[in-house]
Amino acid sequence: MLSVVEGRVIGCLLEKERTVPDQYPLTLNALVSACNQSSSREPVMQIAEHEVQSTLDGLKPQGLLRFVHPSHGRSVTRFRQVADEAWQLDPPAAAVVAVLLLRGPQTAAELRSRCERLHEFASVDEVEAVLRELAADGRAQLLERQYGQKEARWQQLLADEIEQSHIAAPVVVTPANDRIAQLEARVARLEAALADLLPPTD
Repeated sequence: MLSVVEGRVIGCLLEKERTVPDQYPLTLNALVSACNQSSSREPVMQIAEHEVQSTLDGLKPQGLLRFVHPSHGRSVTRFRQVADEAWQLDPPAAAVVAVLLLRGPQTAAELRSRCERLHEFASVDEVEAVLRELAADGRAQLLERQYGQKEARWQQLLADEIEQSHIAAPVVVTPANDRIAQLEARVARLEAALADLLPPTD
């Protein structure tokens, strides 16, 4: 599973490839801005340039992105994702995955609206069909409906999530707290697995 920052970087590259193709592949500065932008991001993050660069260096050997070295008048290295190829995502699935990575758990109706610039779905049923395929591949899951929510939300399973319930300010991501988020997610998964193994108590 990808880290929080890796998920944000891949999500941004998937998004920008579809929404601003004339600026794609992205420079490092453009990618940092995309990761930290305040719109269409939940939670909003503050990720330092060196942390994005370190993340890119780690994603390349995983086969999820490529470095595009300077040529044809371009003076800086740019970055393009190949996660859609590695994960065998068609355009509708790539759009849904991008928005889930960038905005956390959402309903199918929210995803249809928020995917509009990446891929236009004719109906919520079309989005749900994509989500069911992702779930069958172990890349998404339907969460239980929470108190006060009218509909259940879908969550991606490709990268760790930051708990959003009490976030009021941008999340400043450092290598240390990214590792903490990974450990917390791992502990939660282990606790859930252990609970399934233990006999019920009276």
